[in-house]
Amino acid sequence: MPQTLLNATVIASDNYVAFTFFIGTMAMMAASVFFFFELNNTDKKWRTSLLVSGLITFIAAVHYYYMRGYNLETGESPTFFRYVDWILTVPLMCVEFYLITKKVGATQGLLWKLIFASLVMLVTGYIGEAIYGTETQSWVWGAISGVAYFYIVYLIWFGDVAKLAGSAGPAVAKANKVLAWFVLVGWAIYPLGYILGTQGGLFGMQLVTDPKAAQASMDIVYNIADAINKIGFGLVIYALSRSEEKA
Repeated sequence: MPQTLLNATVIASDNYVAFTFFIGTMAMMAASVFFFFELNNTDKKWRTSLLVSGLITFIAAVHYYYMRGYNLETGESPTFFRYVDWILTVPLMCVEFYLITKKVGATQGLLWKLIFASLVMLVTGYIGEAIYGTETQSWVWGAISGVAYFYIVYLIWFGDVAKLAGSAGPAVAKANKVLAWFVLVGWAIYPLGYILGTQGGLFGMQLVTDPKAAQASMDIVYNIADAINKIGFGLVIYALSRSEEKA
């Protein structure tokens, strides 16, 4: 049970899950302040991108604050709050690809492809983890989520986004490649967590004998990965705006 002091819930020294929720909250709030404060020092054509970066980390910081409280009060993984966070922030991360390639012909059709694929990935992932997480058919929903994820990877690495970024100049091409690595490597931790956290996550096989311990471990990994991915996206956009200024 969480310790209490003067009616305020505090984190036990061995509660690493709650500790990473707290660190994630502070890191993403600090990133939001930085991105918002730098808006006036940023060229107009990149301000929307930097604003979106600040919104991503701000939304995540608010959710992490609530997730930390939920975890401390119940000892459970805040799956619902986590997916609410993702369903708001992940499509915004996809919007960044549209914004940095808009000036060289990115269309609203491409924007909606990215948003739709991200929503399919998240909604089917939530159904599989929260509704069918203890049943073997959870792998079916995980597979649908995986297809949507790899479609996003395709668009960014080989499809329309990659082609547009390549024609937008070396700075945008470099930023797109770094963001693409975030999606390919950084986002890969989420399907791994799904596989380990659900009974049938890998084609109906049960890989974990202690689901509660596995979920606690994956919460820690999720929290660290979230901070790196979301803050990293914003820093890439910030670096892009500054590299073009120097050029």
